[in-house]
Amino acid sequence: MLLGLVVAGVQPSIAAADDAWPVKKRLIGEDDGKSKDVSGIACATATGFPRSCLVIDDNLQDAQFVELTDGKLFAGSPVKLIDNSFNDKALELDGEGVAFSKGDYGHYYVIGSHGHPRDKDHELDPTKHADKIRAKIAASSQIVRFRTTGADGNVSGLERTSKLRDVIGAEPALRNFMDVRLEKNGLTIEGVAIKDDRTLLAGFRGPVLDGKCAVVLAVEVASLFGDGKSSDHRLYRLPLGDGRGVRDLASFGDRILVLAGPGADGPGTYAVYAWDGASESVELLKDLPFDPKRKPEGLLPLDKTSTGWRVLILFDGDKEGAPTPIEISASGPRPPPCSSG
Repeated sequence: MLLGLVVAGVQPSIAAADDAWPVKKRLIGEDDGKSKDVSGIACATATGFPRSCLVIDDNLQDAQFVELTDGKLFAGSPVKLIDNSFNDKALELDGEGVAFSKGDYGHYYVIGSHGHPRDKDHELDPTKHADKIRAKIAASSQIVRFRTTGADGNVSGLERTSKLRDVIGAEPALRNFMDVRLEKNGLTIEGVAIKDDRTLLAGFRGPVLDGKCAVVLAVEVASLFGDGKSSDHRLYRLPLGDGRGVRDLASFGDRILVLAGPGADGPGTYAVYAWDGASESVELLKDLPFDPKRKPEGLLPLDKTSTGWRVLILFDGDKEGAPTPIEISASGPRPPPCSSG
């Protein structure tokens, strides 16, 4: 639930620290500390407890298994996803989204941002550090998948692909935003879902097209991990609100839940939408107040309630994601569609 009152038009932040579910053991973060940059979660089963899940921190080369109970997370074994480096220093995947598909014996998918490295202090000079920037973009321009039964540490057949970058480059609406800084409406991916066990949906934080249209790109999994070089795809423009992009995607039954948030850094608003994964129409299920210290980055459906759904929100910028349950509606108003121009 949300705590606090709306005072003078100011919305309360999303829940209080006391509402967060505890994390037992430790979600690993940068420099072997506790994670403060959780950016995605998905589970091998969609309902019930306990569940085996996978969590990512965008500053690592690893993901981490967790066991989810109703009210608690138990951190488990790490999974090494990539081994990219520059000048003998490990480069992070910048993993921003996790999805699970039951097809082909069960796979987790972890997607990198595919964008220019985050550089808030502008320490990366485009000329002086060109090689480093290219190396970091290459490290983040990967999708990693592995087969699993869902049990802690059960990993086999790990594969990596960089083919999505070629698909993006073939899409006229996106190619000019590639390798552009985020603050300049540059391209970065922050969500992923697998539809019908065969189609990968990549949700873009940026660019936000025409200032109001968020982007999801649909690509067949077989074309990304197979031997072919097909760039067949479909681009969806979703009306998530002015300046909002996709912060996460999560499959739930026959719908895709979309966590929307500011495309750029700084103040903005967040919300949860429902999408059918086939049209360009969405339903607004819940507005989420903004707290500059707690940015919603991960979304996990938990179960149905008498009035809607219960979901778990994980936060970038809070210790171990501060996993917090909230209730959302089962349906809501439909904003006007984006222009297809």
